[in-house]
Amino acid sequence: MAQLGVQLYRETFSCSICLDLLKDPVTVPCGHSYCKDCIKTHWDAEDRNGLSSNSCPQCRQTFDTRPVLVKNTMLADLVEELKKTGVQAAPADHCYAGPGDVACDFCTGRKRKTFKSCLQCVASYCEKHLQPHYELPVFKKHKLVEPSKKRSRDVEKDVKLLQQEVEAINGSADKAVVHSEKTFAQMIRQVRSKQKTEVSRVRDLQEKLEQEITELKTLAQHEDHNQFLHDYRSLSALSKSTSSINIRPLRYFEDVTAAVSEAREKLQDVLRETWTNISLTETPVDVLLPQPEPKTRADFLRYSREITLDPNTAFNKLLLSEGNRRATRMNKTQSYPRHNDRFTNWAQVLSKESLTGCCYWEVEWRGGACCVAVTYKNISRAGFSNECVFGLNDKSWALICDTSGYSFRHNKVHTPVSGPQSSRIGVYLDHSAGVLSFYSVSETMTLLHRVQTTFTQPLYTGVYPWETGDTARLWLSW
Repeated sequence: MAQLGVQLYRETFSCSICLDLLKDPVTVPCGHSYCKDCIKTHWDAEDRNGLSSNSCPQCRQTFDTRPVLVKNTMLADLVEELKKTGVQAAPADHCYAGPGDVACDFCTGRKRKTFKSCLQCVASYCEKHLQPHYELPVFKKHKLVEPSKKRSRDVEKDVKLLQQEVEAINGSADKAVVHSEKTFAQMIRQVRSKQKTEVSRVRDLQEKLEQEITELKTLAQHEDHNQFLHDYRSLSALSKSTSSINIRPLRYFEDVTAAVSEAREKLQDVLRETWTNISLTETPVDVLLPQPEPKTRADFLRYSREITLDPNTAFNKLLLSEGNRRATRMNKTQSYPRHNDRFTNWAQVLSKESLTGCCYWEVEWRGGACCVAVTYKNISRAGFSNECVFGLNDKSWALICDTSGYSFRHNKVHTPVSGPQSSRIGVYLDHSAGVLSFYSVSETMTLLHRVQTTFTQPLYTGVYPWETGDTARLWLSW
């Protein structure tokens, strides 16, 4: 019981930043307590990194302004009493890694439990060794995940599944090739057989004609005209059969070539459609190491996509121009035909192309304000409800740009966004990794907001020019 009591004391009176007994303890508004110097150092590091979030290192709650730190005298007195008992500041036993736990890769001696694992560093950290990830700019974009040995087992399972898929693809392709080779071999044999038959027919006629020519030349040498007429009548049957040869147009097997070409095009369509369906219905694999996000605009442009706006989705007061790459908000209703995909009450339009994998595009906006969004295709289109509006439902993610700044919204949650003003917004999507990032594009790329989630469907980009005269253009400078 005494040992349990000491362990509870250690848990209660240790600072989660330095892992030592509290020194000059203070309590922040969320209720967690820290050494005064530790929490100040933590917030100073956030300020240096431009975060200015004043967050709690444990629960990550943020405060609009930096809380005033007041000494918690009760905790201070209790810590002093605890020190008098001779309790050391070493972590409690429960802090150390045991069987089934993931151990910190950087602890020496007895290793502590992992608090977070970093996908970029491919390493696991206890709370103490994780602090540089919170404080240093170089680690700012690293993705931290909950530690679990099961992630390794899941990846091994996924690797086996992928290997099985490779074998299935190879087997299916081999069967398709063998079957195709047999089918086309039969077609070639049929063409050659028909070729032989037709050539034989023509040559028979040719031989008959040549025989008639020879006999006619022989008859022409007779001096007795009566004998010539008598002999010519004997050739009349041959002459009737060969004197009116109809030469068909020289196409022969061109029809076969055209049919094969048509079959090839149909086959290519089948292959494209089948592969698209497979790609969209396969179970996503949770890959531990996503593609590293590009750094420079040149890096981003390697993932650039040609995207056009779909007239069938455009609100009837949006004018599409420049090859359906520019949308302008108008007062006058446009003459679009009725279509079920059209937004009926909001000035929005979607791209024609779906977005999966890693891709990047830019939107140049002009005027008072514009919304740049990505959304699932099944977002609602008719009516005034939130289910139709970019960012006001769980099917869409939207960055709002206006002359006063930016904000981000998803599922009716609005988040203020700080960053340099720019008329051009870059959007980077890593669909499989669930990463969606918005950038202010000028001479440099400045991250405005990043989303980390799981996308369950292909995405479509969308724009929403706010007021009459506002424009949004899908930029293609590459």
